[in-house]
Amino acid sequence: MLELAWWQLMLIIIGTLLVTAVVTFIITKKLFERQLKKNPPVNEAMIRAMMTQMGRTPSEKQVRQIMRSMNDAK
Repeated sequence: MLELAWWQLMLIIIGTLLVTAVVTFIITKKLFERQLKKNPPVNEAMIRAMMTQMGRTPSEKQVRQIMRSMNDAK
């Protein structure tokens, strides 16, 4: 049977943890980027489109006010 010194076992465990952390970070980053691409955050153009669909012609002041209130609510 293969016998390892305690420090060799610790190196294997630490190496495994580091590789797992890096792989998890990369996968999470890719998933987050894909989610943002599918569901982009609300921007001024979306607010204008929403207000236009509701039958209102939004002024720049109204759009900025809604954006500010949404950012404050976060």
